This record gives sequence, C-alpha cells and structure tokens, in this order.
Amino acid sequence: MVELTDSSINTDMLLKSVVRPESGAAVLFVGTTRQWTGSQQTDYLVYEAYREMALHEMAKLEAQAKNRWKLIDVQMVHRLGRVDIAEVSIAIAVSSPHRREAFEAGQWLIDEFKERVPVWKKEHWSDREASWIHPNSSEIAMGSCSPSEYPAEKRDKGDL
Repeated sequence: MVELTDSSINTDMLLKSVVRPESGAAVLFVGTTRQWTGSQQTDYLVYEAYREMALHEMAKLEAQAKNRWKLIDVQMVHRLGRVDIAEVSIAIAVSSPHRREAFEAGQWLIDEFKERVPVWKKEHWSDREASWIHPNSSEIAMGSCSPSEYPAEKRDKGDL
C-alpha cells in the first residue's frame, strides 16, 4: 500500500499492518522534521507532491522491492502539507520472513524514494526566507523551483 496523506501518520498502526504470522521480521523507518539543518534552524516544513506521479513511483518502488526481496508486505506513507518539528513526514514499513531482507528493503526503499518520488519540501527557517528543496537534491537552494514551477517537460515525461 502506498499513500499520500494530509493527516498525521499513525506509525503504530502502520507497523502492525505489515506483521503477519509468516513474518519473522518487521522494520519501520520513520522520517521526522528536524529542528536544525547544519547551522540553520527550521521552524516547520511544508510538503507538496505531484500526486499522480508520486503515487505511481511509490507503487513501482513497492513492486520492485517485492521482486528483489522475499517480502510479505510493504507500506509507504508520506505526509503532505505542514509538518512541525519532530512530527512524522514519511513512514515505510516492511515485513519478511527474515531480518536481513527487511532491513535491506527498508533502506533501499527510503533511499530510492528520496531519489525518484516527486515530493517537494519547503523549509521555513527561523532567520531567513523559506526555500524549496528539489526532490532530487539534498542541497538547500535559495529560490529553487516550487512544484508548480517544475519544468512541464520533466513533469510530463516523468523525468523527476
């Protein structure tokens, strides 16, 4: 199951949803809003997504993970809208018969999510103007493009 939500993510329910009698391991990754990025203090984040493409890419990641590892279940949820300090912005839960597969799949899923899924993050800073963070970049770029400004040819081709 893949989901984009405007509500808080219930990580307890998400983890419980992947556990089955045949699973010997369940791993939950939880990404939260941190207060500091280097020396810059963050007040809160705002996430936006190109919903159709984001859900499509998330479903592809789920299928690829299930093909690569013997997984019982995969659940990925990303929060959209305002996310305050220490709140959950993304949660990925996986279950498998063995721990190694669960850990490897969980690590791969979050890494690939950050590279491939068109979700934008706007950092609202304590001491300067807010800035958008491109979904394929960990760099903080003042004045970088917002989701609506992302080049149409890239949105339409899926080159995110």
